[in-house]
Amino acid sequence: MREALDQWAFVWAGYAIGIAGTAAMIAWSWLSMRRAERRRDKARGTVRER
Repeated sequence: MREALDQWAFVWAGYAIGIAGTAAMIAWSWLSMRRAERRRDKARGTVRER
């Protein structure tokens, strides 16, 4: 009798980690961009519409 590990669990886990990490980086970058734009507008003394 031979027991083999099912590698697909690890493949799906890798995909899940990769997709979650990519989504987190996109969200972090977007929020950082918004904060930087707000600081820029505050320094210029202008107000941008959303």
